[in-house]
Amino acid sequence: MWLTALGIVYGDVGTSPLYAVRECFSGEFGVDPTPDHVMGVMSLIFWALLLVVTVKYLTFVLRADNHGEGGVLALTALLPRKAEKVGSVMLVGIGLFAAALLYGDGMITPAISVLSAVEGLGALDARLDAFVLPVTLVILTLLFAIQSRGTARLGAIFGPVTLLWFVTIGVLGAIGIAEHPGICAAVVPWHALNFLSEGGAAGFLVLGAVFLVVTGAEALYADMGHFGVGPIRLAWWMVVLPCLLLNYFGQGASILLSPSAAANPFYGLAPEWLLAPLIVLATLATILASQAVISGAFSLTRQAVQLGYCPRMRIVQTSASEIGQVYVPQVNWILLIATIGLVVGFRTSSALAAAYGVAVTATMLITTVLFCRVARKRFGWNRWLVATLFVMFMTFDLAFFGANITKVFHGAWFSLVIGGIVFLLMTTWRKGRTLLAAKQRERLPRIADFIVMTLSTPRVPGAAVFLTSDPDYVPSSIIHNLRHNRVVHEQVVFMHVATVEVPRVDRDEKVVVEDLGNGFHRLVASFGYYERPNVPHAIAIAREQSLKLEVEDASFFLARERLSPDRRPGMGPWRERIFAFLSRNSLGATAYFGIPSSHVVEIGAQVRI
Repeated sequence: MWLTALGIVYGDVGTSPLYAVRECFSGEFGVDPTPDHVMGVMSLIFWALLLVVTVKYLTFVLRADNHGEGGVLALTALLPRKAEKVGSVMLVGIGLFAAALLYGDGMITPAISVLSAVEGLGALDARLDAFVLPVTLVILTLLFAIQSRGTARLGAIFGPVTLLWFVTIGVLGAIGIAEHPGICAAVVPWHALNFLSEGGAAGFLVLGAVFLVVTGAEALYADMGHFGVGPIRLAWWMVVLPCLLLNYFGQGASILLSPSAAANPFYGLAPEWLLAPLIVLATLATILASQAVISGAFSLTRQAVQLGYCPRMRIVQTSASEIGQVYVPQVNWILLIATIGLVVGFRTSSALAAAYGVAVTATMLITTVLFCRVARKRFGWNRWLVATLFVMFMTFDLAFFGANITKVFHGAWFSLVIGGIVFLLMTTWRKGRTLLAAKQRERLPRIADFIVMTLSTPRVPGAAVFLTSDPDYVPSSIIHNLRHNRVVHEQVVFMHVATVEVPRVDRDEKVVVEDLGNGFHRLVASFGYYERPNVPHAIAIAREQSLKLEVEDASFFLARERLSPDRRPGMGPWRERIFAFLSRNSLGATAYFGIPSSHVVEIGAQVRI
């Protein structure tokens, strides 16, 4: 299991050696490769890996699991909602913004990773520089084109290829260290502190490049549910940390020996005969790293849909055994277009590195805030322990964020704009659905009142299932059916599909059936945000609880809502238009809930918002 975790979880952080050290010395905010600077940067890299990844994420944040699942949305779902309502709502808002920022990361990571690997062609032969962009674009296009096939077939090679990658970079680093063993003194924190104290503004800004070594740390938490804490920690201590430190220190040693090596220290570690195989291996490693981020975007979208922050989309389960392996076509093609645009626009991994980091540092900072809140209020940790962790984590989170925020005018605005757009769409959809539900409650009767109203209404043979967004109120579909047909079916089931803020709901808790009398039943089916809602499956479970209903014999009545602005809107007219657009383009309930289309009756309804 640890080998599989190695291949999926550590792809991003494992490919950072391709460009992180280079950016510290020759990037937008790089410093001169003097011996003191090299020792200071290596010391910063060592302590960044130790404090951010090992202490913050592996030791503490991974303890905040939501029924075994991790990630910023899972963490947000753990926030207490009843006490201090305003503060809780604000925390949920920033958690949602952190999730939105991850889409920007999902666009930049494949671009910078694959581009940095293919740039090795220039180290092989300067005449091959002209092929870097075309080859990168071809690889990225093929990567996104095969997403519909799922990662199950590739999963078997993820671990071994990544293990080969780490062993290779570790050996290359060890050879470099052997040529200048003095680089090992960089583990002493004095070198980092001295660099920051004497480097002034330039020394502080280098933190933006140093941060590149930990950019994949959020993946440790997000992928916790797939592998568990044990395998992730084991892979880190056994393989990832030793090999990363060897390679980073090996690059530092090569720069100490020859400052000109700072131009491309990673490929400078390899002998000439190994360059071509190393470029191929690096490209494979960056593809795997990109795959993990893309898959993360798919999983995040599914969670957002289930939690009510995103319109229904077509979500394809690509593996029968792994629920985490999904494919979202709309998200896939948006990521492809954005990633290709980034490669064409920035052209080099150094230029992309200047745009990389702000979204990730902001997400890490927000994770600290949410984690400490959950640890204190949800898990009851000691307040002094939580306060100590908060101060420690925020110290380096704010330092990295401050160094990266200076990149805004160098391209980092892109990820912030993407995050802002996604956040706007998510909050608009959530707000619109809330207003729509309130409007429905104003004009629709309660189920108990409706049953009384229809006691004398003629009944016709058969079973009808009416999906309702509120378990206490009848849906508009049955009102319109009664108005036009003036009859009620002999058996009527009001079915409400609810998403709860846990990853999965146990089978014995998934369905609640209530006999309302006179042939009416209420069925509430609960699904976790990691599950795919399935109405036929819920009805099959309900039959075990004495509900006599067969999917093949029932008609499913759904309301097709046509939205129009109200004179007194609950949100700005421009947001209402966005909400109406999202609603028109959302996936229909028939396909989303797995209802047989031949048994569906759709009834139109005009609704003002």
